[in-house]
Amino acid sequence: MKNLGKNIRLLRHQKGWSQEETARQLAISIPAFSKIETGVTDINLSRLEQIAKLFELPVTELLSLGTARSDTDSETLGKLNAKVRNRELELADLQKKVIELYEELRHVKVTI
Repeated sequence: MKNLGKNIRLLRHQKGWSQEETARQLAISIPAFSKIETGVTDINLSRLEQIAKLFELPVTELLSLGTARSDTDSETLGKLNAKVRNRELELADLQKKVIELYEELRHVKVTI
C-alpha cells in the first residue's frame, strides 16, 4: 500500500493539488486521504477506481506507476524539483518588486 500511496501523492503533486483539494474531490476527510497517501489504510476497489478516475488513469497504471523507476529518473526528478524551487524563488522576488513599485507609484501620486 505504501507504493500506491506514493503514486497517489506523486500524481497529486503533478496536478498541483493540496491534500485538502484532493480529499474534497474524493468526498472524504483530509485525515482519511492522508492515511491513503501514507499507506496506513487499505483502499477498497471502489475507492481505488474513484482515485484512478480522478487522475484520469486506468487502475492498473495507478498501481504500477513508478515501480521500475531508474536512478536516471530519480536524478531527473531531483533536477526538475530544483528548477521548480528556483522558479518559486524567482516568482517571490518578482512579487516583491511589484509591491515595491506599487508603493512607489502610490507615494508619487500622493506627493504630486
